[in-house]
Amino acid sequence: MTIDRQTLRWNGWGPVKQPNPLPADAPQWGWIEETLGMSRLPLTPAVPLPDIRLPHGRIAEATQEKLRAIVGDNQFRIDDYERAFHARGKSYHDLLYLRAGKLDMAPDAVIYPRGPEEVLAIVKLCAEEGIALIPYGGGSSVVGGVNAVSKTLGGAILTLDTTLMTRIIQIDKVSMTARIEAGIYGPALEEQLQAHGVTLGHYPQSFEYSTLGGWIAARGAGQQSNRYGKAEKWLVSAKLATPKGFWTTEATPASAAGPNLNQLVAGSEGTLGVICEATVKIHDLPERKDYRGYLFKNFAAGVEAARRINHAEIPVAMVRLSDAPETHFFQTFSSTGSGGLKARLQRAYLKMKGFDDAPCLMLVGHEGEKDTVIWAQEQTEGVCKRLGALALGTGPGKRWHHGRFNGPAIRDPMMDRGVGVDTLETSTRWSNIANLHEKVVAAISGAIDANMPEQNAHGIVMAHVSHSYPDGASLYFTFVFPRQLDREIVQWQAIKRAASDALLMNGGTISHHHGVGTDHVPWLAEEKGEIGMSLLKAAKREMDPKGVMNPGKLFA
Repeated sequence: MTIDRQTLRWNGWGPVKQPNPLPADAPQWGWIEETLGMSRLPLTPAVPLPDIRLPHGRIAEATQEKLRAIVGDNQFRIDDYERAFHARGKSYHDLLYLRAGKLDMAPDAVIYPRGPEEVLAIVKLCAEEGIALIPYGGGSSVVGGVNAVSKTLGGAILTLDTTLMTRIIQIDKVSMTARIEAGIYGPALEEQLQAHGVTLGHYPQSFEYSTLGGWIAARGAGQQSNRYGKAEKWLVSAKLATPKGFWTTEATPASAAGPNLNQLVAGSEGTLGVICEATVKIHDLPERKDYRGYLFKNFAAGVEAARRINHAEIPVAMVRLSDAPETHFFQTFSSTGSGGLKARLQRAYLKMKGFDDAPCLMLVGHEGEKDTVIWAQEQTEGVCKRLGALALGTGPGKRWHHGRFNGPAIRDPMMDRGVGVDTLETSTRWSNIANLHEKVVAAISGAIDANMPEQNAHGIVMAHVSHSYPDGASLYFTFVFPRQLDREIVQWQAIKRAASDALLMNGGTISHHHGVGTDHVPWLAEEKGEIGMSLLKAAKREMDPKGVMNPGKLFA
C-alpha cells in the first residue's frame, strides 16, 4: 500500500483534504492572541504552487534517458508537484521556505525505484555522473534531513523516493524477526505485521507519514520505546545500495567480531547509501494495553517518579511527563470554548488536594500480557503516589492515545495566522535533567523575547520527558511564538542557535531522535569530538568517494 503524493500537502502536514483542526471561528484563536500578547493575529497564507516558478532542471537529457531506462517512464518525474513535494522536509524552518514559494532547493527530478537492483543502478549512475542523490521516504524530517542540497554549487540533484518498495519479505515467528523493504509507511507495516499476530511497536508522532527506512536512517524513537526500543535497538540487519555496491550488515543476535556495523547504518541519514531492506525485531501483539494519567505537584517530583520507575525495572511501554507550562497549555487549549464551570471545579478540587496552579501531567503506558500489565500498573501507581501524585485513571491516557498523531496538523493553521511553532529534543543523565531543562527553556525564551514583532508580544516555551532509560531521559521542547514576518528566517536561526548552544553547554545531546540533517551540522563536531568526526568522515570517503549521497547532511 502506497500513498499517492497528490493527496498530500506539499507545503504542510498530512492530506490535502484533512479537516482544519483550527477553523477561523475556533475559540482557541482569541486565547492564542491573548496568550502571545498580540494586538492581532495577521493572515499569512501560503503561496499556491501555480504562482511559483521552479528552477530549470539541470539533469542532462541523455542522463534522464538512462534513468528512465532503469525504472520506466512513469517512475521518473520532472513535474512541478513532484519536485515541490520533495524539495524539503516538514520542519518549521522548511515550511517557512515552502509556504513563501522559495523553491530554489527543489530537486531536478524524482525517481521511484521498485526494488534494490533498481536502487543500486540509480546510485551507481549518480556516482558516475556526479549527481547529488537524496534518499526520501515519507519526507517527515524536521532537521533538514531530506532537503535537496546539491553536491556542488549549481549541481544536479535527483531525489530517490523509496515508497514503491513496500514488501514484507519474511516473517520469522521462531526468531521473532521480520525482513521488510524500507519504503513501507508505518500504517501499512503494522497492518501487515498484525495480520500475523505480531508488531514492531514503533509509533513516532510521524507514524502515519514516515517509513521504515527513514526511522532507521534518523535513529528514530517511537512513543513506546521503553518497551520496544529505539531504531538502533530493534534493527537486526540492513541492506544498503551504495556507490561501492550492495552492503548487507551482520544479522546474528550477538557478535564479538569487531564493532557492530548496524550502529553505523542507524543514524547514517542516507550519507553512506540507500537503505533498501531491513531485518527488525518483532513482538507478539500485546494482550492488554493500559494508559493512565498522574498529576504531580511539580516537575521535579514527576522526574523522580520516572527515574524510580526505570530503576525499579517496572516494564512500562511509555513514561511521558509534561512540565507545568505544557500541562497548562494543552489543558487550556483543549478546553477553551467548552465553558468555564468544569475548569473552575477542577481547580478547586486540586487546590483542596494541595496542588497549586502549576501541576505536571504524567502519562504512563503498559503493554503486554494481562497479568504483567496489571502488576506493572500497580507498581507504577505506588511509585507515583509515594511522591504525592494524584491518580487520574485511564481517561487522560485514552485521550492522548486517540490523538497521539494529530499534533503536527495544528501547526499549519497557526502558520496561516502569523504564529510560529517549532520543536527540538535532547537527552541527558537523570542528575542533569533539572539543570538542562531550566537552561534550555531560558535560552529559548530569551531568544524569542529578543526577536519579537511587537513590544508586548512574547512566546510560550514548554517541555516534556518523552523517553526514559536507567541512566537518563529525553527532554522534548515545544515553543510557540509570534513570527517576525519581515525576518522570520533570521528569527528562527537566532532561536535555534541559542537553544542548540544551551544543549551542548549543559550536558545534552544535539538530538535524541530527530537526527542531524542540515540543521544540527554546526554542533555535531563539538559533540563527537575531532577523532570521532574523523572516523565518520573516513567511512563517508570510503563508501561514497564522489560525495553524491545526501550532501550537506551530517557533514559540513
